[in-house]
Amino acid sequence: MAPHIEENVDELSKTSTIPIQTEEKSAITIRDATVDDAESVAAIGREVFSITFGHSMSDEDLQTYLQETYTEASVSEEMKDPLKHLMVACNADDNVLGFVQLTKGSSEPCVEDAESPIELQRIYVHHESHGLGIGKLLIKKAEKVASSQGYKTLWLGVWEENFKAQKVYEKSGFVHVGEHDFKIGDCIQTDIIMIKSL
Repeated sequence: MAPHIEENVDELSKTSTIPIQTEEKSAITIRDATVDDAESVAAIGREVFSITFGHSMSDEDLQTYLQETYTEASVSEEMKDPLKHLMVACNADDNVLGFVQLTKGSSEPCVEDAESPIELQRIYVHHESHGLGIGKLLIKKAEKVASSQGYKTLWLGVWEENFKAQKVYEKSGFVHVGEHDFKIGDCIQTDIIMIKSL
């Protein structure tokens, strides 16, 4: 399940110690993530995923997914994957406010005919940093990086009930081309597949 922006905090999310404060857009920078960012990325991932999807699945399925995907160790390990490119948005004090991840080699039937595709797998923004345009900045950065690497198409999957994110992607030029199922434990949800030519 991909790109998100809303939520409902669980126990793991409450452990976040990320210092957040109101920022000016001009103070936001985007850079490649390092292992030192793993804890912050994991905390934001837990928070965003919990708020966006927590109400739609059992607590057991949610906690299992968070433990498998959004711990400092799991994020650090994923950073070692040469097929994944993680970038973070930071404020002037270098605190992580959000992140975006590109993934090479992934596909869906509805994007197989697209020219040189790469997946925008995740794009998360801390809830206290909404309204600063960070999501749009992360999308633009992902597009620039993908294009510089020779990719011609950016694709993503977004939960069918995440209407806010869908509107953001539509405004950024993405179009709906299909759907796929996303399974977490016993929960099966539908993602809308969207693509954009670079």
